[in-house]
Order: sequence, then structure tokens, then C-alpha cells
Amino acid sequence: MTNPKQQLRDQARKHRSAMDPFAEDPQHAADLFFETIKPTPDKIIATYCPKGREFDALCVAETAIAKGHKTALPVVQKGSRILKFIAWTAETDMAQNQYGIEEPAYGEEVTPDIIIVPFLAFDRRGTRLGQGGGYYDATLNALRKSNDILAVGMGYSQQAVLFSLPREDHDEPLDWVITPVEAHYFGEI
Repeated sequence: MTNPKQQLRDQARKHRSAMDPFAEDPQHAADLFFETIKPTPDKIIATYCPKGREFDALCVAETAIAKGHKTALPVVQKGSRILKFIAWTAETDMAQNQYGIEEPAYGEEVTPDIIIVPFLAFDRRGTRLGQGGGYYDATLNALRKSNDILAVGMGYSQQAVLFSLPREDHDEPLDWVITPVEAHYFGEI
């Protein structure tokens, strides 16, 4: 029997595969990121390399570098669900990890202040449906114990769901979700 979260992941992947990736401009999401989050130049911004039809949030890193920010990408650590973050620029040497995702081959390890997180779907409460590996949940949980980390989901507006996604104790909520269409804030004002 398939668990409900896995069924939702399968449906979300199918939905994302049917979406037109050119219907929404990733650069507009990057612009919204800087307009709404307003990170100061001392903040380290981590994003991710997209795989397959994932939203390409690298434009945020490119814009961040142009604005004087240090940026980073996650690296999967053998035997751990907690990602480490390596400083990134367009010149960074990259290698594929065991999941076929590009990550820095080596470089300076940093602790980000803002982590841009991919998702398959998100709801109105800031719950994200990830790929199911638990890497971002474990990483956010570990970093939030000792740092003030802002978790920003980034994806297509069409990945929003109108129902509440299941949230288990280990699922880390998002503070924001930014799409090329709008920014959603889930924290306290």
C-alpha cells in the first residue's frame, strides 16, 4: 500500500511534468525575492541546482552575487541527511552527486542565513511537499537550533495546492514561498 504522502508526490510530479516551464519567468521570482526578503549584503544566500523540471532558482544566486552577496549551494554528505553548504560562483567547479544533481566539487564551507528550498507542492500554511529524502527538513532543523535561518520555498505558482498538505513532526515549515507570480509569507507579522 502506498502512503498518502507518496501518492501526493507522484501526483505533484505528474502535474509539474505537464506544466510549461516557460510560462513563468524565473527572473521575476528573483526580483520578487529581493523586493520582499530585502536581504542585506552580509547575508549568505543558499540556493540549489535544479534537476529535471524543478524550478531554476540559480537566477537568485546570480542576482545575489551581482548585489554583493555571498552565495552557496548544498552538498550531500555521505551517511547524513544534513546538507553542508559550499560557497558558489559561476566559476565554481561542479560535480554530479549520487542523485544526478550538480553540486560544488570543493570550496569554502559556509553557514547560510537564507536557504532557498525546492518543492513539489506547497500549501497556504507554508507546508512544502519535497522529494521525500528528508534532506532539507533535517538540515533546516539542525541549523535552526543554533542560527536564525530563513527558509524560502521557490517554485512555480502552479505548484500551489488549495488543500492542506500533511505535516509530520519532522517536516520543517517554510517562512516564505516565492513564485514568479507572487510572494507568500507564513511567519508572524
